[in-house]
Amino acid sequence: MKKNDEGVESMPSYVKSRRMRYPLYIILTVSAALLVYVGFKYWWLAIIGAFILIALTIAAIKIENDMVKSVEEHISTLSYRVKKVGEEALMEMPIGIMLINDDYYIEWTNPFMASCFNENTLVGRSLYDVGEPILPIIKQEIESETVTLNERKFRVYFKPEERLLYFFDVTEQIETVRRYEMERNVIAIIYLDNYDDATQGMDDQSRSELNSTVTSILNNWALDHGIFLKRTSSDRFVTLFNEQILRELEKDKFSILDVVRENTVKQNISLTLSIGVGLGVSSLPELGTLAQSSLDLALGRGGDQVAMKLPNGKLKFYGGKTNPMEKRTRVRARVISHALKELMIESDKVIVMGHKFPDMDAIGASIGIRKAAEMNQREGYIVVDFSELDISVKRLIEEMKGYPELYSWLITPEEAMELMTDNTLLVVVDTHKPSLVIEEKLLGKTDRIVVIDHHRRSEDFIKKPLLVYMEPYASSTAELVTELLEYQPKGEKINTLEATALLSGIIVDTKSFTLRTGSRTFDAASYLRALGADTVMVQRFLKEDVETYIKRSKLIETVEFYNVGIAIATGTEDEVYNPVVTAQAADALLTMDGVSASFVISKREDDIVGISARSLGEVNVQVIMEALGGGGHLSNAAVQIQGMKVIEVELKLKQTLDDYLEGSQES
Repeated sequence: MKKNDEGVESMPSYVKSRRMRYPLYIILTVSAALLVYVGFKYWWLAIIGAFILIALTIAAIKIENDMVKSVEEHISTLSYRVKKVGEEALMEMPIGIMLINDDYYIEWTNPFMASCFNENTLVGRSLYDVGEPILPIIKQEIESETVTLNERKFRVYFKPEERLLYFFDVTEQIETVRRYEMERNVIAIIYLDNYDDATQGMDDQSRSELNSTVTSILNNWALDHGIFLKRTSSDRFVTLFNEQILRELEKDKFSILDVVRENTVKQNISLTLSIGVGLGVSSLPELGTLAQSSLDLALGRGGDQVAMKLPNGKLKFYGGKTNPMEKRTRVRARVISHALKELMIESDKVIVMGHKFPDMDAIGASIGIRKAAEMNQREGYIVVDFSELDISVKRLIEEMKGYPELYSWLITPEEAMELMTDNTLLVVVDTHKPSLVIEEKLLGKTDRIVVIDHHRRSEDFIKKPLLVYMEPYASSTAELVTELLEYQPKGEKINTLEATALLSGIIVDTKSFTLRTGSRTFDAASYLRALGADTVMVQRFLKEDVETYIKRSKLIETVEFYNVGIAIATGTEDEVYNPVVTAQAADALLTMDGVSASFVISKREDDIVGISARSLGEVNVQVIMEALGGGGHLSNAAVQIQGMKVIEVELKLKQTLDDYLEGSQES
């Protein structure tokens, strides 16, 4: 429809003519009838009217012929124009069109498609030669996908019935999106981990020199990378940059961590950085919140590292190459102990739960928390899956049968589900991951949850606990629980078996006080020994049978050195190993000369392959295991991988080791 000068749509003339001819024919017919009627009275008037009617009829026929001719011309012109537009769209528009046959040979393309490959024609060529990235789209019948062809990005649409492909060049669009993403703001908060401890007792001159050294290093680093840096307090800096600069820092593995650590060590001061990064959103307040949240996570993992939350919810970590320094204070232990006491008093009962296949640390800590509940006049229960116990824990439970008042508090997960109420306090020890607890359903039965753990915090964390006591600087959860017990009411005395169970947990996790052992570890052990902890009983619990020894030895026998100081041992595809055996094998390998890190891979139940990783601190096995979906400590970590064979997991581990070692060399 066309519009006239007043903006009103008008119809084409041939359409008007078609609408006008029908009334005209009616008028002619009526006129002829009238002439016949008039002719009976006035014959001369009828003759005149006849001449007029003939003239009108001739005019009508001419109008009809002109109209038909006009319509035919219009249709012809329109058909030509439509055909020409179609040809131009097919041949000249910047849209690639390709027809292929069943053997993936090109049968026809428009000129634009050929020009994208800088060739005159692509007809007769195989997609294997000129467009291999397109093949998965055709074979899998994907409706649309973005591919790279001849260094350009195309959005490809596939029509399976016609074997037809459309190509839309989206190179500039993708480049615009990439530039937008690279220019998005990033906020990072830099924290001097142990500034207060390092500067305590320093004179003004020494403190000023330290501040000058750190500030100079950070200012130079910011200047080199185009980062805005502002010191907001004695131990905190705020930085602002974009995601392109962030990619450069990631490629450099945030070497600023090493630079600060190494330069402050020269001044006989151990000062490290923790950096929390917020990215992926446009709101500055939200970026700041993400940065602070990431910093809290980095500090919760022991410091000396970078943590960043990605827009998809995933987390990335860099650094963490040093063992966490002991930073706990008696004041914090007392405050946590008092808070735990209040929560217990407000609850009707206390249920304690460790991780699946509990070790001596998890069981010892559980016994200690149950004792704390008893000290506060509350019933305490320990959740135990009796079908998932290693030999040392079984021996401890057998010994508990001689203490009926203690053994009676052991309950199964099913019994715990029945006992749980809204006012029950659930204490999770030696883990903070919901997927690792003995019975995950218990977490949904109450909002009153306490987490006590000594592992570095991971992405998977129990939701909204009332109280969290996570100290990655501690040797074991048993050590943390022992300190908490020192500040509980003294009405109920800790008996020999309870003290021995706690001491067993410390001894197991420290490998008899050789790893991750601080001064507080010995303080806790001394306190337990004074309460009657029996070291001979500990040794009896930890004894192993000959079959386990032989099985572990066969694992160790498969060892190969993948890189300098890195030992890898693998079990067979058809033999299932207990997680304790693989952990012991990794520990044993670490005692060998020239081994700085050990990895033992073995098949476990339910189509799972596990890796136990150990190191002396030079290699961060936690980062390596996290890359594979696991976690742990810098020197003690593990992972469980489902749906893969042992050989496949071994190859995946070696690839991860290559990435880690390459990053370490770069940084």
